Parts: sequence; structure tokens; C-alpha cells
Amino acid sequence: MSDLTVVKIGGSTLGSHDTALEDIAALQANGRPLVVVHGGGSAATEWLKIHGVASEFVDGLRVTGPEAIDVVTAVFAGLVNKQLVASLQALGARAVGISGVDGGLLCTRQLDERLGFVGEVARVDRGPIDALLNAGYLPVISSVGYWGDRPGQLMNVNADTVAGEVAAALAATDLIFLTDVAHVRGAEGEALSELTAGEVEGLIASGVASGGMIPKLRAGATAVASGALCYIVDGREAQALRCVLDGSPSGTRITA
Repeated sequence: MSDLTVVKIGGSTLGSHDTALEDIAALQANGRPLVVVHGGGSAATEWLKIHGVASEFVDGLRVTGPEAIDVVTAVFAGLVNKQLVASLQALGARAVGISGVDGGLLCTRQLDERLGFVGEVARVDRGPIDALLNAGYLPVISSVGYWGDRPGQLMNVNADTVAGEVAAALAATDLIFLTDVAHVRGAEGEALSELTAGEVEGLIASGVASGGMIPKLRAGATAVASGALCYIVDGREAQALRCVLDGSPSGTRITA
């Protein structure tokens, strides 16, 4: 499918003044095929706290033990996903919410025993996404997958990672991260308008890129290796998504 755009949105970019969902609905109405991948980390942290489960992170990834996986699944695949779908439909989009479990979309393996039920993507079955796109729908994907060695086990997968793997599997034209920072920063704190995939691991190893920026950069490198253009932009800016697709992007571009 030509000109397919994968958009990753997170709770940090969905404030009262951003236009992310309006942009997505307008682009779909104009015939552009889109896939949305979403996070929801802040909501998960809130609900885990309600259930008395502490939130812990390693290299920007949430530790997800037996007590946490049920809450994370309910929040990501349930509450956040359906809120996004309802909001997009209210704006005129034909949206369908799915998780990485549905249709066997995201087969994972355990990333690190320290992280518990956190998966890295072993395989993407693009069939469910293609079926929705071909029927004229906007897939809205939550970042819950299944463990390939234990198919009944749900797995928490970083949403940035999912976006990169989905973009690669679909041979997407663009992968756009709508986040809450204006740019990726360099060693001297300077705003980087562009960096290569080969520079990503150096930024991470030096500690310049840390926390939640780590999976974004790695996912961007994965996507550009499959031919996509990748941008990390401030989703709080009005029409940030449309500006990228119109050829006047802000933020940071990752190139091959």
C-alpha cells in the first residue's frame, strides 16, 4: 500500500490543545492510509498505583510482573484504546481498535527476565492490519502482544518498539512519533534536526539519550532500515502531523 503512515501517539501528546486526533481523522478522510500505535504509560502508572503496584523502569521499559500484566492489559487494550477509538470516531474517522494479541498480530519473546512479562517483537503478522486497511478502516493498535513460547501469556511491549516493527513489516512510507519534546538533543544539548540510524547507539551508550527516548530512537532505526522516513516531533504543536506530511517538519529526522 503506497504512502502508508504509521503514527505513534502517547498520553503525553494528547492534551487539551493538541490537534493529533483531528489531524489523523482529516488525513484519513482525505484518503491517506494510516495506522495508529499508542502508548498509555501515564494511565498505566495511575491504575497500577490504585491497585497498589509500584512502577519501576529499566532502560525506559516498564517492569511488568504477574500483578502488573493484568492491569497493563486492561489499561492499554481496554480503557486507552477504546477512548482513542471513540474520540477518533467522533471526529469522523472509521477507527477500529485492536491489540497485538488479536489475529496473532504481535508474537513476542521475553526481552529480559528482570522485566517480567515484557516482550520484544519476534514476528509481526500484518494480515489483521491489511484486512482493516483494505476495508477502509483506521487500525488503532495497543501495545499488548503474546509470548510465542507460551501463547496464552499476555506480554507488555513498548509502544515505540511496536510502532517501529509495524512500520517495518508494512514497508510504511513514514513513521512519525508524536511526543512531548521538540527535538532529540546532542552531546552538547543542541537540538538535532537530523541524525543517522548509525548514530543512535552512540547517543544511547554515551547516556545522551536516556529513558523513553531510547526505544524511540531504536524503533526509528528499525523503520528506516526498511525504507521508511522517521520523524520525532512535538505532538503538542498544532497540526504537527500534517506539517510533517506536507513537507515542513519540525523536530528530528532519523535517516538511514
